Amino acid sequence: MSDFTNNLIILVADRNTQFLMQGLLTRHQSFGIKDLSASLDQIFVHFQRDPGCYNQCSEFLRPFALDYNYALVIFDHEGSGQENKSREEIENELENKLSLSGWENRAKVIVLEPERESWVWSDSPHVEKILGWEERTPSLKTWLQTNGFLENDEIKPARPKEAVEEAMREVRKPRSSSVYQRIAEKVSFKNCTDASFIKLKETLQAWFSI
Repeated sequence: MSDFTNNLIILVADRNTQFLMQGLLTRHQSFGIKDLSASLDQIFVHFQRDPGCYNQCSEFLRPFALDYNYALVIFDHEGSGQENKSREEIENELENKLSLSGWENRAKVIVLEPERESWVWSDSPHVEKILGWEERTPSLKTWLQTNGFLENDEIKPARPKEAVEEAMREVRKPRSSSVYQRIAEKVSFKNCTDASFIKLKETLQAWFSI
């Protein structure tokens, strides 16, 4: 495959995911891939959010197929209107549509299950600090357990978005998309087992290995 003008275009469902990806793309050394800083301003938000990404990603990205080497589509399973389908079914369906719209095998779809906040939660101290819980009593983990967001045997809350929002509200920290960017820039993902994140990592490594 010949190189096009740009490396990567990304379509996401909202600004929080946009900022999350901007943070992750600065971590090229952690991913073991080449520098993608030129792609930081090539992350576009669909105005119809998750349903828009599902219903219109191939139409949105078709005009860019001759300008970019690769494309990613990233949106939440919850709120997409396709909750009756599995994550894998949605991804396969849309990747086939993108292939038929000019991208051949150069586009991947990442469906976040249930939502982007599932990537936020880890046992890293950076999470507590960025969410405003540094040196607080009780700890963030204890507060999550006490308030029913986290079971004793769980690593991540079952309702990750609600847990993020309530944790920030508890400490009166203003909601901001920059929170997602800071977490993506700081938190180690070496031991992340989230299936959608693993797909993202393996995709970037396949496309942009050093």
